[in-house]
Amino acid sequence: MTTPFQLSLPLVSVDSATPRASEILASTKASMGMVPNMYAAMGNVAPLLETYTEGYARFRRESGFTPAEQEVVFLTISRVNGCEYCVSAHSMLSEKVSNVPADVVRAIRQGEHVEDARLGPLARFTAHFVETRGRPTQQVTAQFLNAGFTEAHILHVLLATAVKTISNYTNHLFDTPLDAAFATHRWSAPASAIAI
Repeated sequence: MTTPFQLSLPLVSVDSATPRASEILASTKASMGMVPNMYAAMGNVAPLLETYTEGYARFRRESGFTPAEQEVVFLTISRVNGCEYCVSAHSMLSEKVSNVPADVVRAIRQGEHVEDARLGPLARFTAHFVETRGRPTQQVTAQFLNAGFTEAHILHVLLATAVKTISNYTNHLFDTPLDAAFATHRWSAPASAIAI
């Protein structure tokens, strides 16, 4: 495996970012009580940070997925993409904020089958959607729809995939240091997830 390129750009702050990025970072700090390192990395390019935060917020508000289902989608995409930062962060959010069952979080983190009758088909469809680059099979899609989801939910999985691609790839490029807030849920990608 070749060594991946790492950006040398700094993590920016409310004080060092451009005015638009600074505004977003200040708003993030006000709502979360912190500026996650991932946001500080994306803040080097305000349109990237803005696209991410707007898409993320829209998915949270308008997807029609429950908070637990949203975390399953985000956690699964991040696991498939091998993003150590986002798997760690969404593991913490799954447990502490969205009440995702512990066995579901564990299974997703380990790349195992999720047994839950609704969250299982959601996790499988999401992983399949990312792995096939948006070309899900009839069979996997039917299992997803038979679990009570709709075709509109597929487009929301697409939105989540776009949002998580921004964050996952940002973290790959920066090897973003994990914030202390997520450290108890640290996850390391298996070698197969990062092999090129």
